[in-house]
Amino acid sequence: MNDRSRAWWIRAAGVAGIVAIALLFVWLYLKGPGDSHGIVSANGRIEATEIDVAAKNAGRIEDIFVDEGDFVSAGQVVARMDTDVLQAQLREAEAHVQQAQSAVITARSQLAQRQSEKAAAEAVVVQRQAELDAARKRAVRSTALAAIAAVSHQEADDDRARVQASEAAISAARAQVAAAEAAIATARSQVLEAESSYEAAVATVERIKADIADSDLKAPRDGRVQYRVAQPFEVVGAGGRVLNLVDLSDVYMTFFLPTDQAGRLTLGSEVRLVLDAAPEYVIPARVSFVADVAQFTPKTVETAEERQKLMFRIKAHIPSDLLRKHIKQVKTGLPGMAYVRLDPQAPWPPHLQVKLPQ
Repeated sequence: MNDRSRAWWIRAAGVAGIVAIALLFVWLYLKGPGDSHGIVSANGRIEATEIDVAAKNAGRIEDIFVDEGDFVSAGQVVARMDTDVLQAQLREAEAHVQQAQSAVITARSQLAQRQSEKAAAEAVVVQRQAELDAARKRAVRSTALAAIAAVSHQEADDDRARVQASEAAISAARAQVAAAEAAIATARSQVLEAESSYEAAVATVERIKADIADSDLKAPRDGRVQYRVAQPFEVVGAGGRVLNLVDLSDVYMTFFLPTDQAGRLTLGSEVRLVLDAAPEYVIPARVSFVADVAQFTPKTVETAEERQKLMFRIKAHIPSDLLRKHIKQVKTGLPGMAYVRLDPQAPWPPHLQVKLPQ
């Protein structure tokens, strides 16, 4: 074989190889992503629930106790706001509590005094009633004696005048009782007002103490610090973010499947995740969410071919106990593949059997 023939065969072999590779890619494209044995696959990315640690009230950040990448536990103090102003307000509110408490004691003393005055006025009424009874009896006797000239008419007139004076004294004593009752009602309202002021002052103290307690910013869940949004001594507004945490107990992969595959999924379907960064491991997961609205779709879908283009967002959660066991290895943002078993009876192939780091 001469050199010219040999070159021709080499070119022919190269063209045949290119055609074979092209046909392979066409076959793979028409076949679809991993639909053999009831298992489909899709590209995805590891994500986790993000939590912002924010200041409840506006103020200056006194200190931040964690750095980006640090692991934190639920309830751990991760930052602290300056409380100088709140401490001053607390001292002022506690002084108002003492004033309100003194006002309550004074109001209750006045109420007791008014009740004593009423008791004294009622005793006077009883006394005046006895005097009136005695005056009436004496007036009856003196009038009878004056009729037979046993006593003078002047004495009889004086006894009748005493009756009228006693009646007037009773009316005055009863008016004193009524005035004492009105004073008691006023004193009681003053007591209620003083007690309300005291309760309001106590509530103000409790509110300020709650604000001081909230100045210690705590991690709501176990997780890892992703960003320090602010720095010590910066001033933030109410609700201003200080830290951003990643909840490592709520980690999932988001991926997309076409209509015919997404329609066969059920919540809880088994999923296997293989990450690009660690292809030697197979991570178990379960479908926790299937979107009810398609993504990447035209506004109107009129043909069966177009309907096949509809892509639905799927979320597969990794078990929380598995995450806690390997929390140091959990990282978000990593790309990988999600393999979903559409047929619950189909066995997982050997390369998709669960394999985790020791």
